[in-house]
Amino acid sequence: MSEIHRITIDPEKCGGRPITRGLRIRVKDILDLLASGAPREEILQDYPMLEDGDITAALEYAAGQIDHPISPVV
Repeated sequence: MSEIHRITIDPEKCGGRPITRGLRIRVKDILDLLASGAPREEILQDYPMLEDGDITAALEYAAGQIDHPISPVV
């Protein structure tokens, strides 16, 4: 089941960048932690307000962002 509904964008929070459930934790922050090798369990311990579904939602959001067709520059 998709968790993308957890991602919100609010111009009043984090400069309008995508965040998790209205918290001030950006999708990028979660992705950076994962990219640095942090396991889900460690992220959830370090950020107790996060839920496992929030991490899944961040990954889903990122996957959706790179799935856009690219027009060649001429």
